[in-house]
Amino acid sequence: MRPYILAETNWKALKDQQVDLAVLPWGATEAHNYHLPYATDVIEADAIAAASAKIAWDNGTKVMVLPTIPFGVNTGQADIKLDINLNPSTQLAILDDIVAVLSRQGIKKLLVLNSHGGNDFKPMLRELGLRYPDMFLVSCFWIQAADRKQFFEAPGDHADEMETSLLLYLRPDLVLPLEEAGEGKERKSKIKGIREGWAWSERQWSMVTEDTGVGNPKAATEEKGKAFLEAAAHNIANLYTEIAQVTIHDRYGG
Repeated sequence: MRPYILAETNWKALKDQQVDLAVLPWGATEAHNYHLPYATDVIEADAIAAASAKIAWDNGTKVMVLPTIPFGVNTGQADIKLDINLNPSTQLAILDDIVAVLSRQGIKKLLVLNSHGGNDFKPMLRELGLRYPDMFLVSCFWIQAADRKQFFEAPGDHADEMETSLLLYLRPDLVLPLEEAGEGKERKSKIKGIREGWAWSERQWSMVTEDTGVGNPKAATEEKGKAFLEAAAHNIANLYTEIAQVTIHDRYGG
């Protein structure tokens, strides 16, 4: 039993346990090229949440990882078979219920640990911050917690070298041989502002990529995945500790 993983602990251990920070991992269930499982984002969320919580817990931080939410925003993938979509309004309703529980029980700090690029929790946490002014609500897209350029060669953002390396490390039994993977070629928008990043429109996934991947996975290795996960976990563990220690109403300095 890991005492910082809610799904594994029990009432005997938990009833008198101090919890300074709750962590809610949030993934998605969607196609990841031909070679990775639909649960890729969930597997990554479980792993990074647990690895970073262990580091923080061993350093004295009273953190509790809640069960991972397995469905995310997949509105741009409506025609991709069994890509399961939660609308942002549904996510807000789920978050509202969870925050209400934490607030009522005196756990005043929540970090939403995001593992899916289609999720955007900032507007939701703004709204919930008004409803629950006693709460400190934080979000983190964990993949940004370490510099991927130090670990990976090929750019991409879905079933790419990075995600394939992570799954080769975490669940190699679920990864098909890389010769069966598509190349993850991405068709760019014809609109200049969108291509350059200063304008935005949701990507219609089946128009963008034939194999559902964005980024060539062929250079992926287990060793790269392990190194990246460990680097991110240490940085996120420090984030846990800082959030747990900060005074909510005195959290800005000079």
